[in-house]
Amino acid sequence: MPYVDGFVLAVPKAGMDDYKAMARLGAEVWKDHGALSYVECVADDVPYGTLTSFPRAVMATDEETVVFSWITYESREARDAVMAKVMADPRMKGAMTNAPFDGKRMIFGGFQTFLEA
Repeated sequence: MPYVDGFVLAVPKAGMDDYKAMARLGAEVWKDHGALSYVECVADDVPYGTLTSFPRAVMATDEETVVFSWITYESREARDAVMAKVMADPRMKGAMTNAPFDGKRMIFGGFQTFLEA
């Protein structure tokens, strides 16, 4: 079963076009280096919870929306190899330094798949 990197972040609504351009570049770079899939989703039905929620987790403001993304790989080892290539890819240099969101509020991590139906 695939290994998954997951991400949740707050993106300024006014900057969504810039984010989408960055995401298209990211998809190209990750897939070029061996990722199996690259998915980006923008919040549609994501209420602000009293205790927990996607917007609360990334401290989204009224001027921001939540983006939920994931990338799949053959294995953890494949992810590590792909990530090293992505971080060294010159196409990503400008995208990472001029990211259209606050990276300090991004939640991310790697996950072992245990069920796929």
